[in-house]
Amino acid sequence: MEVSRSKSVPVWALLSLVTNGVLILTVAQLVLRGHNLTESSPASAALTEEAAEEEIRQQPTNSANAMLDVPVPGQRHKWTYQQWVTQLGREAEAAATNRPPKLSVLAGDSLSMWFPTKLLPPDRIWLNQGISGETSVGLLKRLQLFDRTAPDTVFVMIGINDLLRGASDEGILDNQRQIIRDLRWAHPKAQVVVQSILPHSGEQATWENRDRLLAIPNSRIRAINRRLKEIASSENVLYLDLHPLFADAEGNLLTELSTDGLHLNDRGYLVWRSALQMFGQMQLKNES
Repeated sequence: MEVSRSKSVPVWALLSLVTNGVLILTVAQLVLRGHNLTESSPASAALTEEAAEEEIRQQPTNSANAMLDVPVPGQRHKWTYQQWVTQLGREAEAAATNRPPKLSVLAGDSLSMWFPTKLLPPDRIWLNQGISGETSVGLLKRLQLFDRTAPDTVFVMIGINDLLRGASDEGILDNQRQIIRDLRWAHPKAQVVVQSILPHSGEQATWENRDRLLAIPNSRIRAINRRLKEIASSENVLYLDLHPLFADAEGNLLTELSTDGLHLNDRGYLVWRSALQMFGQMQLKNES
């Protein structure tokens, strides 16, 4: 089914530069505070860790999994891909059966999958539909899992695993476009937010498949993100540029925000959360 496109320039597009600028300044202050505390004394470092742990403890439980009392197996990260698909289908069905207000879906790969429940923005209920190792092809095929949930917002981040598996830029972008169109068709009342692909830490990466990361220049990721932003605009959906918040002066993922140069640590997720919160306040429409 063809999705109609708006011929007028959306208001959010005119505010894009301002929003991203404010996001960068806000989150940069958060990271800078982390730098100052970490680089001072051992006592200050301990206080930083305690403060982070306390913040995590104080965050309300706001995922659809917790709200709907869906059991979470201890060895869940060892499941096969199909086991994950089956489980996420169950969780989506539970959310559709007892739909919460202000439901937001995280759709993507391990970066979304490992977003700590207690670090997600507390102003909405979250249904996490991320799977480790997911590609744009895989995500496109399983979007129907949450067709019945009627979310207010869907946040998509996908693409890094495509690059690691040798996919072409055109193939990734075409799949992204199809994902957007599928979401707009299945959820006409939802706001779709496409998020930029994050950089990696280059030579500083310690991920087990580091050589595969080094084969992907971060300049290529930036180029794909520029085109992804254009696609989002042409398809009349929102674009959240997270890349500048996570990149250093050379365009590599800040090591202090990552566990291995590819995945994020709690500080990285705090940066992402801050971006989601400000983006929600400035660009998302009122949600029921």
